[in-house]
Amino acid sequence: MSKVVNRLGRPAATAAAAVVLSLTASGCMTVHGELEIVPTTTNAQAARALDAFVSAYTKAERTYDRADDAAYVTGPLGAIDTAKLKVARKLHPEGNENPQPLKLTDVNYTIPKKAGWPRWFVADADNNRFQGFRWVMVFTRDDVGEPWAVSYLMLFRDGKVPKFKTDADGYGEAVGNDSAALATKPSALSKKYADYLDPKSGGGDGFAEGPYTTQWRTDRKKNLSRPGLATQYIDEPLTSGDYAPVALRTADGGALVFFTTRRYVKQTASLGSDLPAINVDVKTLMTGDAKQSALYGYVSNQAALVPARGSAGSGVDVISRLEGITSAEGS
Repeated sequence: MSKVVNRLGRPAATAAAAVVLSLTASGCMTVHGELEIVPTTTNAQAARALDAFVSAYTKAERTYDRADDAAYVTGPLGAIDTAKLKVARKLHPEGNENPQPLKLTDVNYTIPKKAGWPRWFVADADNNRFQGFRWVMVFTRDDVGEPWAVSYLMLFRDGKVPKFKTDADGYGEAVGNDSAALATKPSALSKKYADYLDPKSGGGDGFAEGPYTTQWRTDRKKNLSRPGLATQYIDEPLTSGDYAPVALRTADGGALVFFTTRRYVKQTASLGSDLPAINVDVKTLMTGDAKQSALYGYVSNQAALVPARGSAGSGVDVISRLEGITSAEGS
């Protein structure tokens, strides 16, 4: 993919009835039937979850009120969505006078069988926002009494959504986050990627070449020091709660892994020089006065194809990224 989406609204080039818990004699927590490997939902329930998300998401984009979709958007998408709506509400307290209702069509559902919570499934759909791209979404919930919420949202070019492994009944296969069957454990991928992106890092092998790996690291190195401006990067893994990775087995034996990172970019202008222009959206989010330096915080979710352990290949292939600025501080 050549683009990701900035959730402040523009394309960017680098563009869960409460359940009863009990403790078993071994000390393991159990939830009615949670040790049984079962489908996480049904196609009909997944379709209703999608409709509920679209309705809530569209309403929030009309009112610029996070309360309108808070129950249906979580994880990295929730962090990005919160900042986007905060900015929009400050700039347009009257709401969106010309909303474009979200429409998702030609939907495919990949519902895995798994034990325990959280439960999740993947949906990919055509959309009326970005021609030539499909929305790929992870719906998740931690309890049967919660609504399904979208934690990950990615864009894949038409025809580029991976083929997932399914059983005779059409159900997908979830891969455990600590599974050793992949070249990189899903639980380790966020940190590995954050380390890799450090422009001063000499290591970080294990990733295939591409716009979100080799090219991005090269671009960062170029930006470290330019006349009158110094740039610093800090990347951090986000792996707990609704930021936990999600892995779905692909037909080739590997997996498509969704994972999250956080990054900070600090720009400092030398005496006599100015900071790069700051657009109105970021200024609205910013605290402090950016006289000499500005610190920007981003939440980024990625989708990567991770090969099976021991298979021949070029490493983890990060095939999609979507990020949004979530904080800004000037000094």
